[in-house]
Amino acid sequence: MGSASAFHLARRGCKVLALDRFHPPHTLGSTHGESRIIREAYFEHPLYVPLVQRAYELWDELSNIARENLLLQTGGLMIGPATGVIVSGARRSAEMHRLQHEMLSASDVTRRYPAIHPNTDMVAVCEPRAGVLFPERCIQAHLKAAESAGAQFRFNEVITDWKAVHGHVEITTSTAKYTAKQLVISAGSWVKELVPQIPATVERQVLAWFKPADPVIFQPDRCPIYICEYDSHRYFYGFPDLGDGVKVALHHEGQKVNPNTANREVSPGEIKNLRKAIDPFLPSLSTEAVDAVACLYTNMPDENFLLDRHPDFPEVLVCSPCSGHGFKFSSAIGEIVADLITNGRTRFNLTPFRWRTEP
Repeated sequence: MGSASAFHLARRGCKVLALDRFHPPHTLGSTHGESRIIREAYFEHPLYVPLVQRAYELWDELSNIARENLLLQTGGLMIGPATGVIVSGARRSAEMHRLQHEMLSASDVTRRYPAIHPNTDMVAVCEPRAGVLFPERCIQAHLKAAESAGAQFRFNEVITDWKAVHGHVEITTSTAKYTAKQLVISAGSWVKELVPQIPATVERQVLAWFKPADPVIFQPDRCPIYICEYDSHRYFYGFPDLGDGVKVALHHEGQKVNPNTANREVSPGEIKNLRKAIDPFLPSLSTEAVDAVACLYTNMPDENFLLDRHPDFPEVLVCSPCSGHGFKFSSAIGEIVADLITNGRTRFNLTPFRWRTEP
């Protein structure tokens, strides 16, 4: 969201300085792992649908600017019990926004997509517009476009302090001091180091890639992205084989960690736990992971985003965290940040993303 904000602000003529404690794209936060899901029938809440629809438009625009494919449309399956969180939520969004979708039985799913075997008591919402974003490419495209529009970058420079003084913001880093009229904080898993009042927690997530026994059925033209509620309020998600194996992960079952000391290695026990969840549904995968990495979710208690002015310092706009499902929206969030910085308003309903602090 930081790189997207830098791009949208710079293209409007703002003087932009972007600071990052690392050098994006990198593997230390929430934006690596080769792929991210984008989906339209949003099970979390129908309010997200207009936002993701705008994100689709802006990803297409950025692809044209970068002259690179950033999004692969595969279709998507939201799988689980008919009354479960995933299916009922996706169906609600699809019906409310009149999105193209189809209801499939478990046998329908396996017949159409032989890689995926839902339980017989499950159903699926099938949506054609879902697909895959390539996060490293997306970030690089936003950075390059922002630089072309005039944004300046300082990488590997840690912000150690900021303060709002007389209508401007003073920022101190590990190497320099800067002054700006406004500050956008989009620090991901390090957001509490800059805004400690936010009740965010950082969760370590394991992503693993498995070799398919039958590569053909996992190809993107035969296998969509999928999210499955395999047990009550427990989920895994996965992708087709994009060239490095089939990527699968559990959603919101990780340990709380400190982002500065989080273990980046994935243990055999963690792979075994993932296999236990996915084996009945994806029987054509090898038992051994060909690769595995850890990434970080930065979660609000209600699992929504935070996108609002700081209550004490209106010069500061906080644009983080994303609660484990924000990457797909980042193109649109960058535009919204530019709206709020330049106009003080946006056409989107941001009510669920308002400032929340510790009770």
